Amino acid sequence: MSIMLVLAGHLFPIGPSGWQLNAPVAATGMVMFFTLSGFLITRFLIEDGNIRRFLIRRLLRIVPLGWLGMLIAFAVAGGATAGQVAGNLLFVANIPPSSLVAPGAHFWSLCLEVQFYLSIALLVAVGGKRALMVVPLACLAITCARIYWDQPVTIVSWFRADEILAGATLALIYEGWLGERARKLVSMPSLFLLLPLVFASGDMRTGFLPYLRPYLSALMIGASLYNAPGWLRRLCEWRIVTYVARTSYALYVFHGIFAHTWLGAGDTLVKYAKRPLLLAVTIACAHMSTFHYERRWNSLGRRLTKRTPEPIPPGSNVANAPVSTKQIVEPR
Repeated sequence: MSIMLVLAGHLFPIGPSGWQLNAPVAATGMVMFFTLSGFLITRFLIEDGNIRRFLIRRLLRIVPLGWLGMLIAFAVAGGATAGQVAGNLLFVANIPPSSLVAPGAHFWSLCLEVQFYLSIALLVAVGGKRALMVVPLACLAITCARIYWDQPVTIVSWFRADEILAGATLALIYEGWLGERARKLVSMPSLFLLLPLVFASGDMRTGFLPYLRPYLSALMIGASLYNAPGWLRRLCEWRIVTYVARTSYALYVFHGIFAHTWLGAGDTLVKYAKRPLLLAVTIACAHMSTFHYERRWNSLGRRLTKRTPEPIPPGSNVANAPVSTKQIVEPR
């Protein structure tokens, strides 16, 4: 749902032009993406806590395709400066002064993602898993800064990271770190009532609501974890749905680049007449990337961080050995 909203908001006209719905739709997709990312990454660290394994796997998951997309964006843009190349490849291009190039303008989110990976890994490396308890405070602090400096939506990390940190806070709630009362509060709302509120919070015309966007998204995703109806769970197991989810990262990387080529050029009629072709090329490249290019890097990450079984003392009974010595095969 996240990637479909982003693609729709960036590539297709939504409603009459006077309603200006494209930006809220894309913002809704992005806040869902960030919330999911914060939730999943924090749960990985809670369950494992091995910083080396975490960084190798996450960076090999994101960086190779991110760099490839950036190089293609530089080629499409032409004439990228050394500062722009360095800012993008180091994932700091969204920090003022911005060094993004037009075909890769959407890579600001990858910059924020990698910055989050490094920051939360450093937090756990220094303070252990329990240091994750500062995440909710950091989330609230960023939201307060947004309110104080009047930043309802921005690509700058210190005014946008609360969308990721709200997802990280949801992980703490889900794991029971913030108490049973917090878990019950998250499980109570209806995700179908929260969805229009999340959409409204992506619209800058809704007053104070945009500042609540991270928390509304976290509540909606939390509600889906606890009380999603059976038909929705079955829908999420459809092959087409899981395919879109698996290729979502590559879809995100390629769609913005191709929109700045011939596939996205022309007046309004010509541009939208080309949209099916642009979408087809994006899907084809995303498929190749996900199941060939990215798969190699992900496999490398697993090989580099493969857990080795603890040695079994001579004469010991394997059946009575600790669980860790039995779990030799690591789940994918």
